[in-house]
Amino acid sequence: MAEVDELVRDLLDAHSLTRAVLSKPRARELPAKVTVEPVELRGEMSYRFTTQLADRTLHENLAPAEARERLGVLLVDYRQGLLQSAEADWQVLGEKVLRRPPTRPRAERSHDRRKRYFLEEGTPVPFLVELGVMTADGAVRKSRYDKFRQVNRFLELVDDVVPNLPAEGKLHIVDFGCGRSYLTFALHHLLTVLRGREVDLVGLDLKEDVIAECSALADRLGSTGLRFERGEIAGFDAGGVDLVVSLHACDTATDEALAQAVRWEAAAILAVPCCQKEAYGQIESGLLQPLLRHGLAKERFAALATDALRAQLLELAGYRTQLVEFVDLEHTPKNVLIRAVRGQPAGADVQRAYEELRDSLGLEPSLERLLSVR
Repeated sequence: MAEVDELVRDLLDAHSLTRAVLSKPRARELPAKVTVEPVELRGEMSYRFTTQLADRTLHENLAPAEARERLGVLLVDYRQGLLQSAEADWQVLGEKVLRRPPTRPRAERSHDRRKRYFLEEGTPVPFLVELGVMTADGAVRKSRYDKFRQVNRFLELVDDVVPNLPAEGKLHIVDFGCGRSYLTFALHHLLTVLRGREVDLVGLDLKEDVIAECSALADRLGSTGLRFERGEIAGFDAGGVDLVVSLHACDTATDEALAQAVRWEAAAILAVPCCQKEAYGQIESGLLQPLLRHGLAKERFAALATDALRAQLLELAGYRTQLVEFVDLEHTPKNVLIRAVRGQPAGADVQRAYEELRDSLGLEPSLERLLSVR
């Protein structure tokens, strides 16, 4: 670990660390992820350690000397570490350190800093120019600024799971229901341009005109490793897959995508469900009748219950799962994104909690059936 210790010391002594992400804990009782970022508190340099627990997030600010010691310990406790500076990224895999091109600018440490985006206004991004979000000189069109923010928010969510993907070799990704593909092209840009990775990314959709349009755009942009195919979610044969994305697959099509991702043993899953009709038609509960008698309340509750049950099923299948907010301007104002990374199967307590919630609402989730026959 001498090389790792030296790297940590050099980055913190020079105040050049912009972020560190620790993932894949060696022990099951450890938190799923720890993030470290520099902050300036009352004029003094500190490092904020953000620990993601199952039910809450903890924050702790440490002085540089304490932070250096803590980070050194964490790099032993976690199988993967990503250390970032303005000069380079370092992937730490045990005693092995891989240097990559930098993907983050130097940190602005004040709490008053302006919101930073992965895609910055003023810097032309070819796919955003082609899709009409940016002008040729990189200005974001006023009418498309919400789309610009949505794309950047999506990239934040993807970036959080990148440390859980294989650190070397080509990344294999499937995007089910890619649609007009703003976010598919954004994902390709993040991984290839900002991360310097080689990818095999396939966008899948049922509409022939969508596939033709997206394929033509990929050709114009010279998007190496990006292709679009017409096909169903169920039964799609892609071989080994590292990341599965499913945005707005309607009703139980989301369950088909999640089940397929589990069959492939994908390292990470990102899914935004849509039009969740199955639970709405099944849900029954005398206790909740005052809520369920109102169509709008019933619809929203059924959707949240469905996603909570999906999250528990993914945990039982061996994934650490979170439900996070995703701003989606084309469907509903705010959606839930299911974010899951591969870990260890949950225990009997999660199984019991899942069954109690399912039975109390009178539901028969499609995902449970699909996973039982995988």
